[in-house]
Amino acid sequence: MNTLLTAVRAFIYMIGFILLWGWIALGVRRYDHSFGVVLPLWTEIVGIVLMIGGGILAILCVGIFVVRGKGTAAPFDAPREFVAVGPYRYVRNPIYIGGWIVLIGFGLYQHSLSILFFSLVWLLLAHFFVLFVEEDGLEKRFGHSYLEYKKSVNRWIPKWN
Repeated sequence: MNTLLTAVRAFIYMIGFILLWGWIALGVRRYDHSFGVVLPLWTEIVGIVLMIGGGILAILCVGIFVVRGKGTAAPFDAPREFVAVGPYRYVRNPIYIGGWIVLIGFGLYQHSLSILFFSLVWLLLAHFFVLFVEEDGLEKRFGHSYLEYKKSVNRWIPKWN
């Protein structure tokens, strides 16, 4: 029952994050005319593929947090158990990478250079959040196991063993 409630919370948070970042991304589209460039029609297909791939990665990570971590991906309802399985074996922040890929795909699907530029700003914001908030909290919560994990797994670029 506890896992089910955690899964429901995770689902609600995930929908909230998608709606928030989607709303912001659609809002930046008003700047597309500033670039004077229109992306070709084929970018829609690439965008769909990227949104599906990034979405699968993010959903997989959320599922791992629920089942193995006994928490959600939301910083205010974080996993209580340390998670270093699945995509987390290769990179420390796969859920952010999945979200970024979804955002890039959305920009391509919308033919929007503004959304693509925003995705870079979003990645920079995520990087600083991870650096100054998330990693410090993980070190405090999980101590030595997280410090060892940091030494063996890269933050953004997957390390294939």
